[in-house]
Amino acid sequence: MKLTFRIAKAELRNLFYSPIAWFLTIAFMVECALTYTKVINNYASTQEMGGIGLTYMKQLTAGVFTNPYNGLFNGVMQNLYLYIPLLTMGLISREINGGTISLLYSSPVKIREIVFGKYLAMLVYSFILLFVIGIFMVAGVFDIKSADYGMLLAAALGFYLLLCAYSAIGLFMSSLTSYQIVAAVSTFVMIGILSYIGTLWQGVDFVRDLTYFLSLSGRTHHMLGGLITTKDVIYFIVIVYIFLGLTIYKLQSGRETKAWYISAGRYIAIVVSALVIGYMSSRPSLIGYWDTTANQDNTLTPKTQQIIKELGDDKLEITVYNNFLDNYSWFGLPEQRNEYLERWEPYLRFKPDIDFHYVNYYDTPLALSYNLFDSYKGKTIKQIAEQRAKGSDLDLSAFETPEQIQKEIDLKPEMNRFVMKLTYKGKSTFLRVFNDQIIWPMEAEVSAAFKRLLKAKIPVIAFVTGDGERKTGKKGDREYKTVTTEKTFRYALINQGFDVDTLSISTRDIPDNIKALVIADPQSELSAAAIQKIQAYIAKGGNLLIAGEPGRQQMLNPLLKTLGVQLTNGMLEQESEDYAPTLVLPYLTKTAIGFAKILDKPSVDTLPVSMNGVAGLSYHDTSGFHIQQLLITKAGVVRNTMGRNPDLDIARNKDDANTGLTGGVRMTTASGGGFATAAPMGNGGLHKSGAKGLVKRLPLMPGNKSTSNEIYTTALALTRQINGNEQRIIISGDADLLSNSELGRNSPQVVNFYFSTALFSWLDYGQYPVDTSRPDAKDNRVTVSTNHVSFLKIVYIYILPGLILIFAAIFLIRRKRK
Repeated sequence: MKLTFRIAKAELRNLFYSPIAWFLTIAFMVECALTYTKVINNYASTQEMGGIGLTYMKQLTAGVFTNPYNGLFNGVMQNLYLYIPLLTMGLISREINGGTISLLYSSPVKIREIVFGKYLAMLVYSFILLFVIGIFMVAGVFDIKSADYGMLLAAALGFYLLLCAYSAIGLFMSSLTSYQIVAAVSTFVMIGILSYIGTLWQGVDFVRDLTYFLSLSGRTHHMLGGLITTKDVIYFIVIVYIFLGLTIYKLQSGRETKAWYISAGRYIAIVVSALVIGYMSSRPSLIGYWDTTANQDNTLTPKTQQIIKELGDDKLEITVYNNFLDNYSWFGLPEQRNEYLERWEPYLRFKPDIDFHYVNYYDTPLALSYNLFDSYKGKTIKQIAEQRAKGSDLDLSAFETPEQIQKEIDLKPEMNRFVMKLTYKGKSTFLRVFNDQIIWPMEAEVSAAFKRLLKAKIPVIAFVTGDGERKTGKKGDREYKTVTTEKTFRYALINQGFDVDTLSISTRDIPDNIKALVIADPQSELSAAAIQKIQAYIAKGGNLLIAGEPGRQQMLNPLLKTLGVQLTNGMLEQESEDYAPTLVLPYLTKTAIGFAKILDKPSVDTLPVSMNGVAGLSYHDTSGFHIQQLLITKAGVVRNTMGRNPDLDIARNKDDANTGLTGGVRMTTASGGGFATAAPMGNGGLHKSGAKGLVKRLPLMPGNKSTSNEIYTTALALTRQINGNEQRIIISGDADLLSNSELGRNSPQVVNFYFSTALFSWLDYGQYPVDTSRPDAKDNRVTVSTNHVSFLKIVYIYILPGLILIFAAIFLIRRKRK
């Protein structure tokens, strides 16, 4: 061991007696300084400008240090392969070229002591580079409010392990040649091969796992995100083991004479033993995890963990059905198998015995935005598949034919899209991908699927039909398919754990096992028998959502009367220079915001809900229910009682439903005059940007206008205790807020997207969708100004590197004089 340290000390002396080590250190510091100050200055500038930009300042520790696009660690790690080969190229090749290798061979020093000593010297220099980047980590702790220390330490570990791997590769390449430049170039090439090898032969099952394990690419990804796994740490140890072992045997072969097959056997033994270790350490049941982030961002939320725990040790099978002709077929191709499994790693961490199966087939895709056969005129589905397989360099015989897959399973209800079938204890459910930017199911969707397998009773939302109500199976603007049964929409009820059913009250009784009943905009009056059934359902304590429309108040008012609520005559209108007056934008009350955690965020809770044609609501607390406002208009209401036909207002411009507007709101009544009744303000209160107070309203004669302080209620929540349970009812003066047009063309300026999900979550007592929300990260502000960053640039880019340069110059000059 003493000889190892002496060799390391001598190697470090040689390293720093040449300008190259000093030059690379200074270059590395300047690169770190440029990257760090640029990113921190961007955040400081955004913070000083204020406004909406502050909303996007989240998780700044990751943004400054580990962002894959401009973070400090990712930036410098992409260029590490340029630094290390310049340092390692002379470690052994210098000895070979100078002839001193013969002296080492003839000395009593063991080969492994030589190799370990030189490698130890590189570890020390790697630590110096880690110290340099550590300067900016410490700066980040002071420059970022509540910086995530755990993430920084995990990223530093990944950075250092990568340096260790590069050093071992460079040491081996240096042992192969007497030319230092050749050794450096060879190191570049080997690092490139190890980075690229994970993409080779991924279609061959036997080879795929081995090449993927050897790949350097992405090996620090988890650690940069704050997750340390034994699999990744062992990988770097194995890489060091391979190249140090090869180096020892290469130098050993110069000292002794052995048959070629013995030398080859040594090298093969090193590689094979490393692959066995790597393969075993990659088994899900043998991987250890340590999430170092403050919010445990890399770990499933407690609710999801509890759901997986309830699965127990019973077998869970996940079968991929991948249609080669579907838009998302790349998810299921053999070349993407390891990436697919990596998406399941957070769940394998808690249930490592999940059994995966894969079925690739081709059949007519039913969810494309175009007709496949129009693009391949005159060709059969088999001919189309053959042409595309040839162009993709795939063997079509590996895919089941339409006839074969249809005998195995009917995937037409899933539109022949990429889908995963989860099977557990004889029960099965589908887990889908979605037509959005994320595509892959998130934790909420996966948890809902797991929960479906566990629960004997799935919550059912029943939608009333028979009187022209909104339909759950149609794509028209006014219908409800998007929010209920659209399989490609992530937040549809069926993808969040609910079952959706339709119910004609005229022919069927309301079942007791439903979670909630929805009556959305009937276009004809409910029969006395229907009202009686609904009232009986309410009397039993059933949950309910009732959505009306202006011009059809009389269809629901007889039913609502028993609840102490009425849809007021006429239609609310909001003045605007650009959009139809029928577009009204009420705001969430504190009660509504409490329905879901996603609504209780600064970037969401001040947004309005888009209601394109809405009637006001009046109410009184004499029906036994506790009534709270969910949506109320802003102050500045004008009520115009001049004659206007509300039925004509229903034929409104749907395109106006997705844009935030300002201005007053008025309510028009049916032609002929009469009183316009405004809903009184209750104790719900408008949250933040809403109404500031209560204004007493008086009935006005036709033709008159109220003051500009009118406030209208457009949605209510009713609750009461009955049969030991809290009954929940929602009443809305607009049925379009849940329609396909509103959700399909939603904009960031309104909150219908989240509010619609929150309504059904509240009716289900928060069981579904599964709550996978996390606390907001605290590192959301920087503590420096742009002026201060300008000073830091001078310190980090000029002063510190300059001091190192001066010290290096003095050191080298004194050495030269000696």
